[in-house]
Amino acid sequence: MNDSKRVRRIDQVLAEASRMLSASDTPRLDAELLLSHILDKPRTYFFTWPEAELSDEQLSSFNVLLKKRRNGTPVAYLTGYREFWSLQLKVTDATLIPRPDTELLVELALAQQLPIRQANIADLGTGTGAIALALAKEQTDWQVTAVDKSPEALAVAKENAISNDVQNVQFNEGDWCSTLAADSLDMIVSNPPYIRSDDPHLQQGDARFEPMSALASGEDGLTDIRTIARDAFNTLKYEGMLLIEHGYDQGEAVRSILLEAGYSAVRTEQDLAGHERVTLAQKLMH
Repeated sequence: MNDSKRVRRIDQVLAEASRMLSASDTPRLDAELLLSHILDKPRTYFFTWPEAELSDEQLSSFNVLLKKRRNGTPVAYLTGYREFWSLQLKVTDATLIPRPDTELLVELALAQQLPIRQANIADLGTGTGAIALALAKEQTDWQVTAVDKSPEALAVAKENAISNDVQNVQFNEGDWCSTLAADSLDMIVSNPPYIRSDDPHLQQGDARFEPMSALASGEDGLTDIRTIARDAFNTLKYEGMLLIEHGYDQGEAVRSILLEAGYSAVRTEQDLAGHERVTLAQKLMH
């Protein structure tokens, strides 16, 4: 945005910013989220006060963010947060940015009829803590363990637990089930890396800026899911549930992995776009 034009009105600033961000899938939304962050105002403020004018300092700060967004930096990394479920989550470049698709995993986990009210749950590869905190917030009787091998990601997840006043979560630093006792959990959920290491999408969009270890998983994208399937079987109690998010074209492969690992009642649920997104399984063998 060119400061010399002295475009100051909110409606004009957003219109010009949207043109600048035309390469984005959501240029207007991006512009509004960035300006909302700069002004510390909700987006509804823009509709109520479109004629309000920005100061020089506000314009300058907004321009800095616009340029970074135009170069591809994700909005969540520029504002430092992302909304997920009913939570406001801090996001850093040490964490994956929570996606709306992952709310399906939360919905399905909450819908499970677990045998006891005070169930023990684990979220593997928790990142920002999005899944673990959403489950713990909704089910205060559950004890949720958030696991991640990245101490930087766990630090962010702990901050998010405090800022969202979620107390029934503990945090374990470790690789998948390595810190969890055998036959100890009623349910395990995970949104693990599931992209092929040579997938061109890793060099596109937000993925260019996110930690590769949270995205890619071997030549076929299923390396971590195989590990989780094997180790979770030993960690779950009898009748325990495993829920895994995966790529839209991986449903059949994930079902095969789970069946081979000894699980029963294996099924896959679709997201709102009709893509196979989350596969569920139950441990019915010792």
